Amino acid sequence: MKAIIEVSKRGSAVRSARAQLAASRRGTSPDFKLSFESARMLFSELTPARVDLLDTLRRVGPCSVYALAKAAERNYSNVHTDVTRLEELGLIERNEEGQVSVPYESVEILVPLAQVA
Repeated sequence: MKAIIEVSKRGSAVRSARAQLAASRRGTSPDFKLSFESARMLFSELTPARVDLLDTLRRVGPCSVYALAKAAERNYSNVHTDVTRLEELGLIERNEEGQVSVPYESVEILVPLAQVA
């Protein structure tokens, strides 16, 4: 399963959520979709540091936030803040032992360019 992060028109996030729910009811494993209304909003949430953190976490596997901060060579407090936000966005999961992980094989970020009329 992969995560698809995109910039899309208003209302398309609701359609995407309905499609994911319908697929899960059918027993299929749909890709996770996360939509933002603008590239500015997307990149304010998915900063380069957070994308790097996802990459590091995917590489090292499930671990504590402290171990992730050490692996990423970043300040624990900043990593904790980023992990919390990425967890809220659905891009990181936490298991019963409190370890965090990226449940996706890949994360794709789709940003359409403005069309010239």
